[in-house]
This record gives sequence, C-alpha cells and structure tokens, in this order.
Amino acid sequence: WLKKVEAKKKLAERTKKHNAGALKARIVKQKEMVQRIASHYRASHAAETSVAAAKKQAAAVGAFYAAPEAKVAFVIRLRGVNQLDPKSRKILQLLRIRQINNGVFVKLNKATSTMLKLVEPHIAYGYPNLKTIRELIYKRGFLKINKQRIALDNNEQISSHLGKVGISCVEDLIHEIASCGPNFTKACQLHVALQAQLPPWRLHQEAHSLRRGW
Repeated sequence: WLKKVEAKKKLAERTKKHNAGALKARIVKQKEMVQRIASHYRASHAAETSVAAAKKQAAAVGAFYAAPEAKVAFVIRLRGVNQLDPKSRKILQLLRIRQINNGVFVKLNKATSTMLKLVEPHIAYGYPNLKTIRELIYKRGFLKINKQRIALDNNEQISSHLGKVGISCVEDLIHEIASCGPNFTKACQLHVALQAQLPPWRLHQEAHSLRRGW
C-alpha cells in the first residue's frame, strides 16, 4: 500500500513539473507570436505610409504615381465544365479551382499571367490588398489536413504543419500570402480553395435557368 502511495506522489510531481514546463513554453511561444504580429503590422503600416507619401509628392509636382505591379491575385471560377475545352480544364485544375465559386490566391509571374489570360472567360480575378486577404482568410479560411477540408479555428493547426518555415499563426499565414514570401506555395497548399457564397439574386437566376432547361 505504501509503495502505491509513493508511486502516486512521484507521478503527481512529474505531472506538475511537466505542466509547469509546458506552460512556460506556451507563454514564450505566445510572446514570440505577439512580437511577430506586431512586426507584420509595422511593416504593412510603413508600406502604406510610403505609398501615400509618394502619391502626395507626385501630386505636388503635377505628376502621377505609378504603383508597383501586384504580386498576388485572387482568382474565382465563374463557369462549370459545360463546353470547356481540355486546355482550359487543365489550367483550371493547375490553379486549384475545380468547382464554381472556388477562389484561390495566385502568385503572379509570366507563367501564371499567361494562364489567367487563357481562361479569362471562365474566371474573374483581381488584386487584393492586405485587408481583403485578412477578411477572406478569417471568414472563409479552410485548411487541408490529412486530405480533409477542416475549418481554420486555431493557430495550432498552422504551427503543426508550417511551424518549421516560420508560419505558426493566422497572421503569419496572412502576411506570407499578402507579401508573396518565399513560402507562399506551401502556405497556399495548406490553405485550400475558398468557397464563395452566391447572392440571393444569383440563386434565383440559377433556379429559373434550371426550370427553363438552360
């Protein structure tokens, strides 16, 4: 009986030490995360301030400010598979937009720009700012984990898969996509295609088309 009591005491002490160590590690990790998020906000604010100053300076001398070319585009699919040629089908698969209203972030370069032009009749795309990217990820963000589509609801989901490359929270993921960083591809592979919601008038239009047999 005494041996069991001593074993329970030792187990309780080990558990207490382990919990204390885990708590300290979690606190350190949270502090590092807060510092990193603050640096992201400072960098984005500095970029916005410099652009505003450049526009003001150009306007003062009667010139125009030419903004730098966008690095990231948000692409959404508008049409289905009916009357879709094989080349366009393959491009849409490479862009990871396999269904209507799927949306993805695409890194812009010569190859992707050419692909977007080839499938322009089937898609719509634009160049989102940091605010738009943040709202899209927070409101409709999903991750691909173990070949399953899982809602993005905590930072552990990100840190367990992208922590090795310095992406350990949602704000890191947003910053990597918005700045088109070196791990943009890995971030987009983990973050699955967004599913847009149709407005009510579009749902009514589709139902009318189905009744007419269009």
